[in-house]
Amino acid sequence: MRSRHQAWVQPSGVNPEEAAELLLRDLRSSRRGLSSAEARRRLVQYGRNELRRRGTRRWPGELGRQFTHPLALLLWVAAALLLIVGSLVVAAAVMLIIVLNAAFAFVQEIQAERAVEALAQYIPQRAKAVRDGSAQEIDAAELVPGDIVVLEEGDRVAADVRLLAGAIEVDMSALTGESVPTLRSASILDVDVPVLRAHELVFSGTNCTGGEAHGVVFATGMTTELGRIAALSERVKPAPSPLERQVRRVAWFIAGVSLVLALAFIPAAVFGAHLSPVDSLVFAAGLLAGMVPEGLLPVITLALAVAVKALAARGALVKRLSAVETLGSTDVICTDKTGTLTENRMRPLAVWTLAGRCDLQGVPPGSVNAPPGSPLSSAGHIAAACNNAHFQSGKEPSGDPTEVAVLLAAQALGADPDAARREAARRWQFHFNPELKLMSTIDQRDGRLVVHTKGAPETLLPRCATFLDPHGRVTPLQDRDHDVITAQVSAFASGGLRVLALAERVLPADAPPPHRRDDAESNLCFVGLVAMLDPPRPEVADAVSRCRTAGIRIIVITGDHPLTATAIAQRIGIVGDHPRVITGEELDQLTEQQISDLVRDEPEILFARASPEAKLHVADALRDQGHVVAMTGDGVNDAPALHRADIGVAMGRSGTDVAREAATMVLTDDNFASLVAAVEAGRRIYDNVRKFIVYIFAHATPEVAPFLVFALGGGLVPLPLTILQILAFDVGSETMPALALSREPAEPGLMTRPPRPRTEGVIRRSMLLRSWLFLGVIVGALQLAGFFYVLVRAGWHPGAPTGVGDPLHHAYQQATTMTFLGMIAGQIGTAFAVRTEHASLRSVGVFSNRYLLAGIAGELALAALLVYLPPFQALLGTAALPVSDLLLLLPYPFIVWGADESRRYLIRRRARRRGAPEVGTTRRRVT
Repeated sequence: MRSRHQAWVQPSGVNPEEAAELLLRDLRSSRRGLSSAEARRRLVQYGRNELRRRGTRRWPGELGRQFTHPLALLLWVAAALLLIVGSLVVAAAVMLIIVLNAAFAFVQEIQAERAVEALAQYIPQRAKAVRDGSAQEIDAAELVPGDIVVLEEGDRVAADVRLLAGAIEVDMSALTGESVPTLRSASILDVDVPVLRAHELVFSGTNCTGGEAHGVVFATGMTTELGRIAALSERVKPAPSPLERQVRRVAWFIAGVSLVLALAFIPAAVFGAHLSPVDSLVFAAGLLAGMVPEGLLPVITLALAVAVKALAARGALVKRLSAVETLGSTDVICTDKTGTLTENRMRPLAVWTLAGRCDLQGVPPGSVNAPPGSPLSSAGHIAAACNNAHFQSGKEPSGDPTEVAVLLAAQALGADPDAARREAARRWQFHFNPELKLMSTIDQRDGRLVVHTKGAPETLLPRCATFLDPHGRVTPLQDRDHDVITAQVSAFASGGLRVLALAERVLPADAPPPHRRDDAESNLCFVGLVAMLDPPRPEVADAVSRCRTAGIRIIVITGDHPLTATAIAQRIGIVGDHPRVITGEELDQLTEQQISDLVRDEPEILFARASPEAKLHVADALRDQGHVVAMTGDGVNDAPALHRADIGVAMGRSGTDVAREAATMVLTDDNFASLVAAVEAGRRIYDNVRKFIVYIFAHATPEVAPFLVFALGGGLVPLPLTILQILAFDVGSETMPALALSREPAEPGLMTRPPRPRTEGVIRRSMLLRSWLFLGVIVGALQLAGFFYVLVRAGWHPGAPTGVGDPLHHAYQQATTMTFLGMIAGQIGTAFAVRTEHASLRSVGVFSNRYLLAGIAGELALAALLVYLPPFQALLGTAALPVSDLLLLLPYPFIVWGADESRRYLIRRRARRRGAPEVGTTRRRVT
């Protein structure tokens, strides 16, 4: 057996069977697999089948990157200037800010990264292994060398495997970059070839796109080819999301404004306030440090990580942080029907043949009287043979829900559902083809080979030349018989039932099994129909209604019969009485421009009998028109459409590994309502990002205002706020409430307004005006009012000295403390004001965000320490305030919040007077 750095070398001069037996002997295994006890022993010996994280080696570089962030570089410039002029204390304070912000950002990035990586535990990859002589599903991480595994279409290969039987097509792009699937077969033996080109080997991380095979695991975890590559590769840093890019641009803009103001302050301070150039430079550096929004990016990263965790709790696993923001602007959802809109718990209701209908609802197994050779008896045999579901005593049936329902029908008709006897009789299988919508098996029955086929009636009927009459005779299929069958299919489908047709063909004696699908699925004998009920999920109708109100269009793209799909879509409110229904065959005849016109002009459209390629065409047409598209899928062939959509949504239960790999989001419960909840959460978190951006930016004006008063005072007014107090304010007061705002509940009207346009930025002009010229001006005016009140009360007049040793120095310290606490009090009011953008605070609940209350409590406790503890008084220049002054600060939060509450009320009232819907609660129904 090879080491992980060696090419696979097959023994020369042996055939594939002998080579396989040699490998099994080398691995001390057999075709019956390992025992559970031996598998546990090997798991201890070889370790879990996982790629080890290498993150612990990266942390110095990640932490160092936080110190060289562009905004951090501006602070380093400020600190350097302060050191040059000899202001060591202030320089140390600025460097402390750099360290604290770097540490905070580093911790948040690591937490966000681990939050996304932790999602893997919700959807562990499964593998089908032979243990104790029988095939069973296990956690793929528990595979060990020597395990016998079963690989089927849609599986993601979980270890390096040598095929023992069968053949599969494998997508090797994850390892080799080749886009075309390659054939891997147990019957082909390659000697002295590179390991990745050996036709009898498949590798961890690749995807099975067709066929079925058995193989033996020979490498797991870091000893696989994928593990070898992972050990050699550096981790690729994900590209910044659109939201992060927008915020970074705004942060640069704010930093630029800060730099301009700081540079403009120097001549103003020298010539207006008559400060020395050194003192002016100190103040300018402090102003620059105070205005840089250092915590903005890490707060956004953490907010998105919190959103990812919240979505996971609701059954929607997001694989990229940036997907959260995209969810909020989704305006079209293209969805499957089965399992997403419906329960995917099918049960057979009836079997119909040209001899009549047999109702199966509530019928015990084997209770239907189906004489041998009759159409009902033959229907039962076909349903049992052309099937891959498994019934196990005392356990839930396993397999595709449609196959389970068909096997239940077979059991009711008296057919044998035993999987072992079915496999023993099977000679060949043509797997279900999503384009043909057919599945066939070739089985040994009574000494003859018989083709058993099931599939979509409109696809199977044209392949039938005969039918089984009521007496069990094979009779030529006439047009009138075809019309009767088609009418019955329509009757079942109009009732929302899924319908499959059953057919067979007995091959001539001694005839070899046909290996071409077209040869097998021709000249068939029609036997009957199976009608199954898959009821809509009870919560889907409400979710559909919420989508309509939110301006989100829903398009059903399903492989079901047009009438079945229409009936279900009408029942849950997706379409009305007269939707436009396009079949996959019709769609294939349309040009790209015609498809684009179709999805644009038809308000209610439904695609039935659609192929996975149809999803791709529809997604392309919608995205070309500027729509943000969420696309659901579960099959191997859905992967291209899931890749192409803005949000690819795979099913966690029924979806294949390939689909989950391609998707941006995985629904653990396969529920459409969970997708709608994720869209709502995306809107909420985007709103919350805007809220704490307004909150952080609103502090710029109060921080600049004292310097403007000082500069414009011409030396007659002392600086109302010291540089160290500004730095303490930024470090101690800003972050905790900002983080708490990311936990805000949804604002009323969240799902009654249209989706956010794709091109709309996270920061709007109205937000900046609200931050700087409304909330910021109010807080700035209040803090300066407190400053002058304390000074004037002590007998100060313009130009009076307030330096150390002067009679008014203590009063000056109290006045700057009043300014400092006034900023904090105003900030509390700002935090409550920005909790809603349009509605009244009462609508979300004053005390509904306990995180914000805790953040404010921590902020007040820190402020008390800075004001009343002597070491901080000496460092920051603060002084204890009497109770009467503290009481004056109590109205500040209410004034700030009340002013913004009044502004929002006036906007709502003006909108009502104009007869327009209120801003932020626009109702736009999609019909």
